[in-house]
Amino acid sequence: MSSSEVVCPICGLSVNSKSINDHVDTCLDFKKTGETSATKHSGEHTRRSHRVDSGCEMVPPAKKPRFEVKSTNMTNKWQSIFQQPQKKQEIVSPNRSLKSTESKRPEQKTHHDEEKTSNEEKSASGAAKLREGSIPNQSTYTKSSQFKPLAEIMRPMDLDDYIGQSKAIGQNSVLRTLLESDHVPSCILWGPPGCGKTSLANVIANRAKKNGNLRFVKLSATSSNLSEVKTTITAAKNEQKMFKRKTILFIDEIHRFNKLQQDAFLPHVENGTITLIGATTENPSFRVNSALLSRCRVVVLEKLCQDELEMILKKGAAELELTIVKDDDVKSMDTSSNKSNQRFITQPALTGIGLYCDGDARTALNTLQLIAQANESTDQSESNTDGISVIDMAKVRDVLQRSHVVYDRTGEEHYNCISALIKSMRGSDANAALYWLGRMILGGEDPLFVARRLIVFASEDVGLADAQALPLAVATYSACHYNGMPECQINLSHCVVYLARAPKSTESYMAYNRVKDHIENHEGAMPGVPLHLRNAPTKLMKDMGYAKGYKRTAGPGQQSYLPEQIAKIDFFKDKKRF
Repeated sequence: MSSSEVVCPICGLSVNSKSINDHVDTCLDFKKTGETSATKHSGEHTRRSHRVDSGCEMVPPAKKPRFEVKSTNMTNKWQSIFQQPQKKQEIVSPNRSLKSTESKRPEQKTHHDEEKTSNEEKSASGAAKLREGSIPNQSTYTKSSQFKPLAEIMRPMDLDDYIGQSKAIGQNSVLRTLLESDHVPSCILWGPPGCGKTSLANVIANRAKKNGNLRFVKLSATSSNLSEVKTTITAAKNEQKMFKRKTILFIDEIHRFNKLQQDAFLPHVENGTITLIGATTENPSFRVNSALLSRCRVVVLEKLCQDELEMILKKGAAELELTIVKDDDVKSMDTSSNKSNQRFITQPALTGIGLYCDGDARTALNTLQLIAQANESTDQSESNTDGISVIDMAKVRDVLQRSHVVYDRTGEEHYNCISALIKSMRGSDANAALYWLGRMILGGEDPLFVARRLIVFASEDVGLADAQALPLAVATYSACHYNGMPECQINLSHCVVYLARAPKSTESYMAYNRVKDHIENHEGAMPGVPLHLRNAPTKLMKDMGYAKGYKRTAGPGQQSYLPEQIAKIDFFKDKKRF
């Protein structure tokens, strides 16, 4: 290439520098008309032709005036370079045809567009099939419960939809009156799992959204920390100062916050920056700071009764599109309508779910959803041709296997059950004592804990009335230690029945309590040990009167074994046996 020639940036051929502008215009014209390859330029640039891949010679159109060429393609090319810097630009060599370079990019773009269009068409067709119900193995209830449990979907939005807790938020209760007037007090909601604590907070949140003067914030003590609490309180101050809005802060599982974290709420609850609503399954007297309790009202929510659970389950069955039938006989159902996907649940099955779940609405609803899903899967695997699916009590037992035992080894139920066991044995009711023992052991209680309490009971309540009670209780503890579960249940039941039927005497227990009370409330210096009761290991001490007059056998004339000041006190004044 001579010094007077330059390389065309479009076709890559050597061109005289004086004619480069005309040559570029010609290349752009060819490119504009759809040609992508110019392989030969011949003669003086008054006659130019481009050989395309097919080998045909093409005569270019008339040359346009200089400096009037406006190439849309070149403009788009440079725009694409600056707008998409992340894509690597391909370098075109002079010996490479333009077709291979220029045609590759449109093909990639077209493939991307086709893939995007294909995905959009698949999504649209899938949504249409889901609406039509034509997708196999898809039931109608999974459309609403695909991502959320049924218990979460069924949360009430208003007080009229809230079921249960008539004592706490009944029609004439103080708390309901305050909630309806949007005067929400700071309170601690205390109750067993599934009784409606979070649902009540959800109702309050829904009312806060409708009221422009209230703002609801929800945190969980299981996932939040002190920093998040401080940030929320700061936002509450700004809301109150700038928008005159009160903030309601709901803390789920508030008992999981430690003392330092709970103390962070104290000044802000007291000055009205926030209205605190805490939910806990633990006794607030033990797990919530007393200073915070004094600023909040404790609302006790009770376990839901069977009738309330059945009302909730009926709403859940309607959400799952299950028809409740009273008759267990499948033959009595109307199958002449030829409707597909007919699903039924019997009333005894619905009642059984409520009984199995022991007052826990969350467990009951999720169990109903689980049974419906399991029943549908079974029908699909068995190729049910008539399209009728019935959930009866047998299927409920098959899915659940056993009842839901509510017991917490470290919580309130732990202390309630052991107290019931002790009081039943104290009342000589072996039948009730065995029941509470079963509740604890089947709930997962440590057998050694129960055995230790039986040792205490043997001396505290049976005492002198039956001297064999204490050795039996100690032997029971050893048996539980050696055998373990499940054999030690037999040892525990043996000891519990024996202690419940044994005569009771608190004589020694009560006498010792009187001794403790006398010593703790004694005024002045404690009386010394009388000389005749002291030890006399040396001759000097014997000469001083130590152990003088002491007799190894009791008899008349024996000196008092108590100091003179308390010698007349009888700590066994109550020798009642029962």
